[in-house]
Amino acid sequence: MTQQNKTVTPTKHSGMIYGTWRMLDDKPSAQTINKRLHRCVELGISSVDSAEIYGRYNTEKLLGQAIALSPSLRDQLQIISKAGIYIPCPEQTSVSIAHYNATAARLIESVDRSLQLLGTQALDVFLVHRPDWLSAVDETASGLNKLIRDGKIRSAGVSNYSASQFSALNSRMEQALVSNQVEFSLLQMAPIYDGCFDQCQQLSIQPMAWSPLAGGELVNKNNAAAQRIASAATQMTDRYNGASVAQLAHAWIMAHPAMPRPIIGTNQLSRLTQAAEAAQIRISREDWYHLWSAATGQQLP
Repeated sequence: MTQQNKTVTPTKHSGMIYGTWRMLDDKPSAQTINKRLHRCVELGISSVDSAEIYGRYNTEKLLGQAIALSPSLRDQLQIISKAGIYIPCPEQTSVSIAHYNATAARLIESVDRSLQLLGTQALDVFLVHRPDWLSAVDETASGLNKLIRDGKIRSAGVSNYSASQFSALNSRMEQALVSNQVEFSLLQMAPIYDGCFDQCQQLSIQPMAWSPLAGGELVNKNNAAAQRIASAATQMTDRYNGASVAQLAHAWIMAHPAMPRPIIGTNQLSRLTQAAEAAQIRISREDWYHLWSAATGQQLP
């Protein structure tokens, strides 16, 4: 089956995604995470992004414990996880040096571990976390195809893949890849220029945007570009009911026609609420380009 003829499995994920990369930073309990997940659902942020490596391989364990506290919660969530990065640490004693591994056997082993820790029978989406230059696309695809056939994952995608890497892997998939999770923000616009978002539109898939606030730089305003963005946002905030810089930054991402879904990585309920409110902002074309100009320090030709 050619790539053009493949059908992408429709996604039913939320417009924003709760990210768990820094979930363990404040040493939360399972009860705290359970409360946070319930709040996410209330806000319409029902998709949860995690990865085997997060928290040095400890995040999924706590996430699974939190979900287990409310048996009905799993049915309200769409769980996304990733694998393919391996680092030496007490939880990975067989790893001697950090490396990527997207071989079929390793991905299957990682998914089995995630399913056990999360206490679920299937991942809604499983992503290859980084391109592994030593794994042939046939090898990686064979693992993903088997995971889908075995019902361990409902759909597959990738993270941090170039457009050509995505196409190569997708050409070997029995069920088309459903997403590419990439870094995208006002301070990191590469997906607009490198063909990634063009490809997403061509294939009718929605990308996920990690680090939508550029690791906090947009709100901390600790560089010249972030300061220009803050100044531009201040000029337009009254047109958007007093929206903050962070809210306008999220709205700017979601306005792109590829419909990227920002991954919200905060551990604070108040910031989750503010992020959810940003989904209601419909930023104008003029304001979108105003923020682009502020971010790049350039005027359009």
